[in-house]
Parts: sequence; C-alpha cells; structure tokens
Amino acid sequence: PTATAYPRLGDRESRAPWTNVDCTAPAGYDAATWRARVELAGAYQLCDRFAFNEGVCNHLTVLVPGASDRFLCAPYGLAWSEVTASNLVMIDVKGNVIEGRGEIDATAFFIHLAIHQAGHACVLHTHMPYASALCCVERFELAMCHQNSLRFADDIAYDPAFNGLVLDNTEGDRLVRVMGDKRVLMHKHHGVIVCGASVAEAFDDLYYLERAAEVQVI
Repeated sequence: PTATAYPRLGDRESRAPWTNVDCTAPAGYDAATWRARVELAGAYQLCDRFAFNEGVCNHLTVLVPGASDRFLCAPYGLAWSEVTASNLVMIDVKGNVIEGRGEIDATAFFIHLAIHQAGHACVLHTHMPYASALCCVERFELAMCHQNSLRFADDIAYDPAFNGLVLDNTEGDRLVRVMGDKRVLMHKHHGVIVCGASVAEAFDDLYYLERAAEVQVI
C-alpha cells in the first residue's frame, strides 16, 4: 500500500491556517473555556488535515475547564474542516445542549460521557486508517517495533468485543472497564480512543499512534 502523505507542520501550506491563533475570549466569556474551545477546534481541523477522521463521523471532546459534568464537542453533521471555537456545542451529563446550536452524535455522548466521568479531560475517538487497520486483523496489537511505538508500551488496552454502535450507558461503562488505567484503547473491528489531561497531550499521542501503526502496516 501507498504510505499516507502527511502534511509536515513546517510546510508553508500546512502551517498557514494555524499561524498566530488568537485565543482571546469574546467579551464576557470565560477565558479558560474559550481556550478549550480553540484547542479542540484546532484538533478537529488538524485531524481533518491529516485524514484521521471518517467523513463527519468520529468525535473529539474535552471537559469544560473546572467542571466534571459538561464537555465540548462538534455538532453532528459539520465537516471537521468547518469546526471552529464558536460552533462547538456544550453538553451536560444528560445529553442536553446547554450552549451552542445543533446536536451531537448519540455514540459520541455515550462513549465520551463514560470516559470523562472516569477522570479523563480529553477524549479523542477516530477511525484513523492505519490504526484502524490494526484493529481489523486477527492479532490486533501495536508491535513495539519502532520508537514511536515504544511511547505506548504497557499503555494500550485491547477490546476484542465489538457490540455495534454505542447507544447506551452500559456499553460506555464497559469500554471504561476495558480501558482501565490505560490512555489508549484499540477496539476490535472499530477504531481507537486516545485520552489525555489536555487536548494537546491527547492529540500528540493520537498523531504518534497513527504514525507507529503506519510503520507496522507498511
């Protein structure tokens, strides 16, 4: 197979959209929450640039700073290239949109709510091509064969059970139990979940997980 042509962050074309990003909150809006919005929107756009997403599906979320019962997510139906700090929606633990317009995908709510409630600030779920390919082979595991792989040594949980779309709390809670204290979950016949204490931390792991998977696959 042909290797993915990842944009390089130093290239002029790939650098331009994120140069001199202004994180100044609108008047009267909480500064920490606005920064979380900016960072999450940046993660959506970078995932789109690197082709980590699958159409308008998959989901990236982050807890509202200082809260454990609200998180930010892109509304369902937006192309990831269209996601901005201002069009993210804020969701409560009952699935209500308390800020913004639109709804989120039901699977995003049940997967991400459970993992956020387990203590993770940022949760990134994607069907990245190479990592997802590893989830679809008989022995689905990331081989410790490259320096990018080694950063995940003993920190990946593997879920061999694919129960279809996650549409209730029961399946979300099961994923949390399988994940345990690991920051990465590889889900058989599905994709990956990467968690972190911040958007930057989680995205950094997401990026290198896909690069490690690419080395293994090709």
